[in-house]
This record gives sequence, C-alpha cells and structure tokens, in this order.
Amino acid sequence: MTSLKQQYLGFLNGNSLWNSETLFGLSRFNFEELSKEVARPNSISITIPDNEVLGKRIEVFFEYCIETSENYEVIAKNLQVFKEKITIGELDFLIRDLQNDKVIHIELIYKFYLYDPSMNQEFDRWIGPNRKDSLLQKIDKLKNKQLPLLFRDETTSVLEHFNLRASTINQKVCFLANLFIPYSHRDESMPHLNKNCIVGYWMRLEEFIVEEHTSFLFYIPKKQNWGINPKYNVMWFSFEDICNEVQLYLSQKKSPLVWVKTNEDSYKKLFIIWW
Repeated sequence: MTSLKQQYLGFLNGNSLWNSETLFGLSRFNFEELSKEVARPNSISITIPDNEVLGKRIEVFFEYCIETSENYEVIAKNLQVFKEKITIGELDFLIRDLQNDKVIHIELIYKFYLYDPSMNQEFDRWIGPNRKDSLLQKIDKLKNKQLPLLFRDETTSVLEHFNLRASTINQKVCFLANLFIPYSHRDESMPHLNKNCIVGYWMRLEEFIVEEHTSFLFYIPKKQNWGINPKYNVMWFSFEDICNEVQLYLSQKKSPLVWVKTNEDSYKKLFIIWW
C-alpha cells in the first residue's frame, strides 16, 4: 500500500514545532519555506531499505529536499566526532545557504508527542506515545549535548576537512512535530506551539469502544508510515478486527497509531494509549 513517494510527501507536509524565530533559546530552521520551494514530484530518486527505521528515512528525505532546492546545498551529513577513537556525537547536517553564502549546522528532529493534561507544567505535558521520551528531554539534549558539539575541541579537525570554523557557522533546529491531543480537548488551543502540528487525537481503549466508532473502518500503520496521509491506504479493517489488534498492542505496553476512515473522503489519526 505504501511507497517512498507517499512517505516523502508526508515529510514535506510536516510542520515546525514553533512559528517564532526562537523558542527554548533555539533558532528555528524555516522548513515550511523550504517545503514550498521544493516541487511535489511524480516520482523520487531515493533508495531506502525496506526495514529502515523512520528516523533514518527522515534524514534521507531531508537530504533529498535540500539537494533538490535551489537555495541550499549539502556540505556534509552525520558527521561523527571522536575522542580517543570513541564517538562522542555527530552533527546531523552542514548545509550552505546559497542566497546568503552562509553555512548552517542543522539538527533534524521528527517527533510524535501526545499532550498529557495531568502534568503540572505546560511543556512537561508533551510526551512520547509510550512515555519513553518527552519534548523537554529532547530540548535538554539539543541545548546541552547536540548543539554544543559543534564547539568541542574534538570537532575542530572534522570541520577543517571542509575548510570550516565553528565560529563562522550558524546553528538552527529543524524540529518537525506531529502532535496529538486528548479527544476531550479537541476544541482547545495549545499555547506557544504551532497549531498546524496538531494532526490527531489520543484516547484510551474504553473511549474507543463506543457506538460512534463501530461503523468506521480502520488500519494500524507501521511506524515508518506514520507520517503518510491515510487517504493513500487501500486496506481497511472492521471495528471488531481492529479492536483485537489494538488489545494486542496494549497488552505489550505499546500505544498503536490508528488510521480511521469515517467516510469515503474523511480520515482521522489517533493513538490508543496503554497508560
């Protein structure tokens, strides 16, 4: 049912976590501007192994996006930095802004977060579907590990290979997010963050098993397909069939993403959580 083209189009339709120039002291790379510039292709010349994880796919898509842009070019990607032969980190992308003749270090993030209103602080409420990560954990890693890596002594020789110095490189974060809010909060706005990132809802199994869902059709995509528009899907299952599959996920403490087809041209995305 899926293709790399559909995954790539899903990536191009992604949104930055925030609209302002900075948030959390991090400078935003304007992905929306890049995405508008890049054409939606009928075909793409990308090769990715079938079993490649979502994060690596996003890196390939971003590189392809930059390469097909007229305003940027890739200098290097996944630059590993070593200390005494031990990897201490890597720089996601070094790209050249051809319009301004500037070099930019970009850290690329592509995340799915659910809003948990039971947490006290606003930004604490954005967590991973299985509660294994959170927005603030990622922000802390960016600010204290990933971005400072550029200025480590060990990075100097890596940059010299490209005739670059850290002091002349701008740093930006390309933070693409897919946000899911509780179904009961669907009419509320989320402060500070880009509302266009809200792509679906989450609910518990007991909320899912209600009369309004029984007439719909469903599908549980693999994680590598989470960003795809559900309209491209051709295989759908009944409410009864999907409930059995959902319960299997929940028994393993996994929160599945479910695509819901409500009629011929209307679709929803929702997580059903185990916690």
